[in-house]
Amino acid sequence: MTAAGIDFGTTNSVAAQWNGEYVETLEIGGHGLDANWGRRGFERLYPSVVGTSSLRPGTLFGWEAKLRSEQAVEACKRMLREEPIVTLGGERFAATTAAAGVFHAIAAAAEQEAATEIREAVITVPANATGAARFRTREAARAAGITVRTLLNEPTAAAIAYAHEMEVDGEFLVFDWGGGTMDATLLLHENGFFDEKASRGVNRLGGLEIDARLRRMVLDRAPQRGRWSDSERRAFALDIERAKILLSQQESVRIRTPDDVTVEIGQDEFSEAIQDLINRALDPVEECLEQARLDPRDLTAVLMIGGSSQIPAVRAAVAEALDCELVDTALCDPMTAVAEGAAICAAALDGELESIIRVVNTHALGTVTKDRDGKRRFSAIIDRNQHLPQQRVKSYEPTRDHVAQLTVEVWEGDPDRDLDHPDNVKLTELELAYPQRCKAEDGVFDLEFTYSKEGLLSVRATLQRTGEVVLDDEVKVFTTGTVEPEVRKELDRLLALVPAPRPSAVPTHPQQTRTGTTPKPAPPRNGPRPAADTAPLVIDGSNLAWNGRPPRAAGGKPSFAALQAAIRSLRFKHPQRDIHVVVDATLRHDVPPEERPLVEEAIADGTVVQPPAGTEGRGDALVISIAHEVGGVIVSNDNFTPFQRANPWLRDPGRVMGATHSQGVWVFNRRVPNAAPQARRE
Repeated sequence: MTAAGIDFGTTNSVAAQWNGEYVETLEIGGHGLDANWGRRGFERLYPSVVGTSSLRPGTLFGWEAKLRSEQAVEACKRMLREEPIVTLGGERFAATTAAAGVFHAIAAAAEQEAATEIREAVITVPANATGAARFRTREAARAAGITVRTLLNEPTAAAIAYAHEMEVDGEFLVFDWGGGTMDATLLLHENGFFDEKASRGVNRLGGLEIDARLRRMVLDRAPQRGRWSDSERRAFALDIERAKILLSQQESVRIRTPDDVTVEIGQDEFSEAIQDLINRALDPVEECLEQARLDPRDLTAVLMIGGSSQIPAVRAAVAEALDCELVDTALCDPMTAVAEGAAICAAALDGELESIIRVVNTHALGTVTKDRDGKRRFSAIIDRNQHLPQQRVKSYEPTRDHVAQLTVEVWEGDPDRDLDHPDNVKLTELELAYPQRCKAEDGVFDLEFTYSKEGLLSVRATLQRTGEVVLDDEVKVFTTGTVEPEVRKELDRLLALVPAPRPSAVPTHPQQTRTGTTPKPAPPRNGPRPAADTAPLVIDGSNLAWNGRPPRAAGGKPSFAALQAAIRSLRFKHPQRDIHVVVDATLRHDVPPEERPLVEEAIADGTVVQPPAGTEGRGDALVISIAHEVGGVIVSNDNFTPFQRANPWLRDPGRVMGATHSQGVWVFNRRVPNAAPQARRE
């Protein structure tokens, strides 16, 4: 069986095979390319997209899905960190199922177009991918009928490809900036031995964020006039992505919005607009060098991989920061090197090549304990940057006597940060059951973590006093209450999907039409509203961010992470509704410092909006204005007392929903705000 490697990417995936003498990158799915998307090497890229179209039967994948879908799921790889539910053809699927669909389509295209089979493969993941993301990647491939030989970090795969081609030893720095994440990895290559010395990265920093910045530049100059259809939104998003690619090769691009307005963007101003993103991408490079105590002058080669790494301003910034010459793209193809390295790794595992590959974990694994003050702290069992596979044991004692069972929380992240820091993620909870109640000192147990190269984590607890095993489990469930779906069964349903007929949206603003026909008027502000189950939702974001938090006077701060969880919950419960999110202009300053970049990114990419400076009534006024304009339902616990007199509809049944956060669950119920007090007469 031919050794294969798959680079499962956020934007594009690539498949390669070792033919016994050299690596071949498979040309699959290229028949779906349009002329205006045709670029050298694009025929070897397989977009990681699943979609449907009313004009084409069945489920679409690859270039067909990217360029011809009316409804599509993109970046499903990025979703594997949290496993949200996605909607296609009116049906719901786990993100793992969408990823499995991409793997299935790649294997099918390899058989049909390249006359080869991919039944097993080395599959790559971001260097800073969480254990949950690694597990779900493996499950997605397995559901598609592909046996995963091992999961290999993307930067390591690129270094393998380069070292194999150039036959060079030394210290390599790999700058991996693709569609979804940014990773910097330091590797030592010596006599066929690859050793990851350090790896740091940033999640949710990639081509998608750069696209959002370019989109904002265009809309700042040509604000959206009307409500765009799904197909118009998709076409505009594709135009933005294509323009970004062109700006790496030409001085300017012209982009037309669905409102028929053309905007010209120059390469220099684009470079300036993304400079803060570039600076953030350089941080992991500095952290890696500092961690390894390595001077940039000691580097043998600096490899730039991933589409975002090829932006001229990015290459210039890395070269300047390291004061070195970067490896030319002809010697390390930024788009295919990862898949090539994975195929070489597969050949090494088959014994066809002499090579030893050692990978490290980029996040610590451990549990949670309480200190004397009752504060919960991360207790690391397997520290980060340990060679895999890894097995470690640590002893723990119950905090009180006569307990019948304990809940063992399994965490992944950075033990040097507070437990509630976004870098720390609870993977699951496991139950440890004592055979009989006992004193705390007799209940001491050894907690053993075993972490494999394939991304599998096993947890075992043994009583020190008796040697009895009281917990023995493999972590297959990630995040409390989220059970891995029956992916194979769901995949069959996805592959048989027929797009459901979709009702045409009622415009909420007078629209400019290109054909000159008369647009439909917006619904009257206080007149008929959309049906209750389809009305847009307008979220009072600042109100939800403060939900359940201590008051400002007591030192409390709003939580943007809590707001994001509420939005995800609403999207899951109301997948067919438009959702608008409004926050006060002060929210970015009120949240904890580590959340400020998340708020700023959300504002930049239009996920949330804030009122312009000087807006009377601030965020509350904007929430009411949007709900008034679109006939929407407000999600808030506020009574909007100052606004009720001018907006009596606020107290109409069904116009406001309250939000409650309880034990990690968001619940939304209809509510009627308390009436504003009557003005006193003198």
